[in-house]
Amino acid sequence: MSPEQPLDAHQATDKEPQLNKYFKAAIKTMANDIHLKVGQPPKLRIYGELKNTTGEVLTAERMEQLVFEIMSPAQKEAFLAQGTLDFAHEVGREHRFRLNVFRQRGMISLVGRRVSAHVPSFEKLNLPPILSKIAESRQGLVLVVGATGCGKTTTIAAMLDYITKTRSCHIVTIEDPIEYLYNDNKAIVSQREIGLDVPNFEDALTYLMRQDPDVVFVGEMRDAKTVTAGMRAAETGHMVMGTMHSSNASQAVHRLLDLFPTNERELVRQALATSIRAIVSQVLLPSIREGSDRIPAVEVLLATPAVRKLISEGREADLPAVIRASQREGMQDLTENLCKLVQDGWIDPKDAYKYAPNVEELKMALKGIRTTAEGIL
Repeated sequence: MSPEQPLDAHQATDKEPQLNKYFKAAIKTMANDIHLKVGQPPKLRIYGELKNTTGEVLTAERMEQLVFEIMSPAQKEAFLAQGTLDFAHEVGREHRFRLNVFRQRGMISLVGRRVSAHVPSFEKLNLPPILSKIAESRQGLVLVVGATGCGKTTTIAAMLDYITKTRSCHIVTIEDPIEYLYNDNKAIVSQREIGLDVPNFEDALTYLMRQDPDVVFVGEMRDAKTVTAGMRAAETGHMVMGTMHSSNASQAVHRLLDLFPTNERELVRQALATSIRAIVSQVLLPSIREGSDRIPAVEVLLATPAVRKLISEGREADLPAVIRASQREGMQDLTENLCKLVQDGWIDPKDAYKYAPNVEELKMALKGIRTTAEGIL
């Protein structure tokens, strides 16, 4: 679990922070990330590539000045004690950055991820329509998995925004930090930020059920306590969403179980088989279409009786084959999605091969040859 963050999380000031000029450069260039390190000029990640800027070479003194200017006194105290701090920073009313400030070799560094102040729709993100059906679920655990920076939080944001517009319910989010701001619509949304509204995830989860939630977003499934609370809520009639760092659905099951001691894993496996609703795995690729910088390739596993049976029996290795055999039911195979993105002119085949689970299968799919999954169950 991450260290507790200070409760007075955001520093209010009438003067625009000097750091904002770097954030504005990231906004102007459509960069996804900004890196600030002593001895280097600011660097921007654009279309997945880290690029130098013509900005000043940052000194240790300059970094302290820039970073401490946007911290509250309590945040500064926590950072000096812990050596790392996560928080959000807004630039105007339209732009928001998720920041991690940390020490390395005794000096301060900062990495900022640009997030939109407006929640994009499924269509805008080029996500499969089945996600709206998943979002309509009344209970169960939904995991969105993938590597760092692949858009997991944005995908969940689109699902939560869809729920706010289509269902009368109470959504509770527990975030570190808050990245997207949701408007009350048909649903009301209570967003709790670690450090600002509650000291830590454990306390937030302890009192979660007293807040009468219908839908819960618990951020990253980072430890056994978070997973246990999420599955318990899913089993008692709530829809629970979370993220994990994992390359696909099969690995997500393994990683989730690995959070628990060996003697508890079988019980957790059975609970997961019962509570899981869907696992969405995605990668983010450079787009070759004009007007689009990156596009997700998505794998979708739905918790059919066959899938629950495989998870219960410890046969996660067979899940990819079930996905390929169940696309008429709404599941989506990553290789098939990569193939479609190439054929529709969204991505370069070379990029598709880099992210394909099996390059030979993708080559066959692009030639119109499909594999089957008979005899698995």
